[in-house]
Order: sequence, then structure tokens, then C-alpha cells
Amino acid sequence: MTAAIAEAYSNITPAVPDWLNKGDNAWQLTAATLVSLQSMPGLVILYGSIVKKKWAVNSAFMALYAFAASLILWVLVCYRMAFGDKLLPFWGKGAPALGQSYLIRRARLPATEHLHSNGTVETPATEPFYPMASMVYFEFTFAAITLILLAGGVLGRMNIKAWMAFVPLWLIFSYTVGAFSLWGGGFLYQWGVIDYSGGYVIHLSSGIAGFVAAYLVGPRLKSDRERFPPNNVLLMLAGAGLLWMGWSGFNGGSPYAANLAASMAVLNTNVCAATSLLVWTCLDVAFFGKPSVIGAVQGMITGLVCITPGAGLVQGWAAVVMGILSGSIPWFSMMILHKKSTLLQQVDDTLAVFHTHAVAGLLGGILTGLLAEPTLCGLILPVKNSRGAFYGHGGGVQLLKQLVGALFVIGWNIVSTTAILLVIRLFIPLRMPDEELIIGDDAAHGEEAYALWGDGEKYDPTKHGLPNADETTPTRLTNGARGVTIQL
Repeated sequence: MTAAIAEAYSNITPAVPDWLNKGDNAWQLTAATLVSLQSMPGLVILYGSIVKKKWAVNSAFMALYAFAASLILWVLVCYRMAFGDKLLPFWGKGAPALGQSYLIRRARLPATEHLHSNGTVETPATEPFYPMASMVYFEFTFAAITLILLAGGVLGRMNIKAWMAFVPLWLIFSYTVGAFSLWGGGFLYQWGVIDYSGGYVIHLSSGIAGFVAAYLVGPRLKSDRERFPPNNVLLMLAGAGLLWMGWSGFNGGSPYAANLAASMAVLNTNVCAATSLLVWTCLDVAFFGKPSVIGAVQGMITGLVCITPGAGLVQGWAAVVMGILSGSIPWFSMMILHKKSTLLQQVDDTLAVFHTHAVAGLLGGILTGLLAEPTLCGLILPVKNSRGAFYGHGGGVQLLKQLVGALFVIGWNIVSTTAILLVIRLFIPLRMPDEELIIGDDAAHGEEAYALWGDGEKYDPTKHGLPNADETTPTRLTNGARGVTIQL
């Protein structure tokens, strides 16, 4: 048996080259699948359930479309813009990632070689022990979820045709810039800004871009802003659960190997999320007298977002500290500051992505600059002797780097998102007309989520199997069951 196991892991064949580590490849494909499940079906379910009934189909479809459209554009040009050869300090050279000769070679991020100031190599380019195909798909799942998170700011009114145009343009001109700059070997990567798994590339960018898009698209109907209850709280929790569990792949796959950093990241991710959820819930009880299920989900999300930029780089106690702060600071910005800020109230950010992703992502990046542990940093970071300010010996410089990196991501997303939407607006209205907003899914897609009567509709027995009845006829069906009007 021992000999058979040894042969299984050492046998060299055309399908198993000598550089392939089966364990790393298996984990990377698993991690990619977990991140995919966060979007499909996780956020599809979450979005379709957390909105008002008349927007369930439209919200779910926006996520579905973004996932599919992102994948095709990713393999056509965007992967290599984000992780290929350097074109500009913040952008890679776009090219297809579809040919077998490219996809079955050993994965390599060519621009990630890090040099000392004298030009000698400090850290060689990243070369995981699995094929490029695994890398291309894993990184795609991050690109897709970024766009889906961004969509949370404009649910319930954005013209679906405008969204269909926005997705590819934002992926090209915004996401790839952040990804190359911080992960692919760009200037922030080379300088040593830490973004372990996307606190800046994904969450800060989606939160800022979502907020800008919410402002430019315009608000929902006044009636929708005033009353926008979730149409299915239990299904919303199912989507949130997929999001939480999938985050183990999100952060656990980011070291590009099944190594020590991956194990630390998975544990820290779950610890921070649980702590944040509990703190948010306790604050809801303390200030509003009862725990909110939606609030608990928001606290879970802010914890997951906050730990992401430092998941594999901080100690367990630091993950608890980050959870306490991510459960309280975004809570304060959403529940207290938002109500006092004229600017925040003017922008109709449907799912509060500014608070749950921009605020929490920025918070996580700053805390990483404070709490990144030197030994853990030495396991995977390209800049040797990196450390948070808490650990002294130059750690204050790391905090400065984190702030500068955040400012670049914020500035680029404000400019790029604004430009993209202004161009689209020349050809397609960004917001659905009011008469369609009153109707919702049926106007946008000709489909509705549930075969129920609600939202003020009257039960008409002549339309439901009782041809001789009028509106005054009791709604008793032939099997004895009563027709019920359900108000959602």
C-alpha cells in the first residue's frame, strides 16, 4: 500500500509533469469552486431574497449575468491584464488565456519578481506548482464576485441593459488595474502594500464603485426606499451561509498553495466573521431592543471583509480584535453616521455596500498595517521583513503604505466608474423609467419570482379556475382550500 501511494504521488506522466503538486492543485481547484459558490448560487440567492418581492428576479439575474459575462471576458483579455506581463506600472498586457499551450504550462505571474533597490532579485516571480488553467479560473472567481458585490449598490432601479454594458467595461478599466497593481506585480505590489486576499482589490473597490454607481444611476422609487423588506429571510440566510462557507476558499486559496498560510487564513477568517456577527447583534440589541437577522448577516459580511486583507498574516487574537472592530465601526457608520450625513442619505445605496465593503475593507487594510505578524509575513510576502506597526522595527512604514494603497484604489474607482457610467448614459438610460420601477421584475424581464398575490394585487377568481365567479364570490377552491392574499 505504501509503495502504491508513493507511486501515485511520484509517477511522472504527460498529465503529471515533474513540477505538478497534486495536493496544491487539488486545493486550488477546490478553493476556486468554493469562491464560485459564493457567487453562484450564494449571492444570486442572497440578492434574490433580501430585496422586495417585485425585484427578486432582476436582482438575482444581475448577479447571474455578471458571473457569466466576466468569465468570457476574463479568458479573452482580462486575466493577462491583471496577472500577465507588465504594460504600465498599474496594468498588464491584455491577451487571451485560452490556448492549451498556455493553460497546461506551469502557472507563473511574470511581473511579480521583486528586486532589491540595487537591482538584485529579492523574491523570484510567483510560480505555483500547478497549471496556468487552475490559476486563471481561481483568479476569475475573484473578478466575478467583485462585480456582483458592486451590484448591491444599484439593485431595484438600474436599467438591466445598462448593467449588461457596465460589467465588461468596469472589469477592463477598473478591476484589472487594482488587481495588477496590488497582486500581479504592479507598483503597489513592488512597494510592499499588503492585500492578502482582496480587502482593497475586491471590497474597497466594489464598495466605492457601488456607491458612485448608486449616485449616478439615481435612487429607487420613494415607496421602495421607504419600505424594502426582504421577500424571504430564510432563503437570504441560505445565501449568506454559502457566502460565509465559501470564504474559506476565498482566503484559504490566496497563498496559491495548501500551506501554513492557508491554514491560518481559514481559521482567522471564520473567527473574525463569528466575532463580528456577535458584536453587531449585541449592538442591535443594546440600541434597538432586539436582534436583527439582516443585521447579523451584515455583521458577518463586515467581519469577512475586514479579515480578508490580512487573513494569513495576523495571529488568532488579532482576528478577534479585527472582528470586534468590524462588528462595531461599520455598524456605527451605517446606523449612526449615515443618518446624520447629508451626502450618505442622498445616495441610495440599496444594500449599503459602502458600509459593508468600503468601510470594512478600508478598516481591514489599516488593521493589517498595524497587526501583520513578521513571521507570518515572511511565509508568503515578496518584501522581506514586512510587519505591522504593532511589531515595531519599521512597521509604521507599512501602515503608511496601506493608507497610500487605499487612496489609489479609492481614487481610481471614483474616476473609472464615473467615466464608464457617463459614457454608457450617452447610449442607454442608467435608470429604469418610473412606470417600470412601479412594476419591477415583470417590466424588466416579463417574469416574476413567486406565484403569489401580493404588493396590493387583488385576488381575481376568474383568472384562477373559477370561470363563473366574480370578485364578490368567496375564494373557495374546488379542493376545499381557501385562496389567500399574501402581503409581501
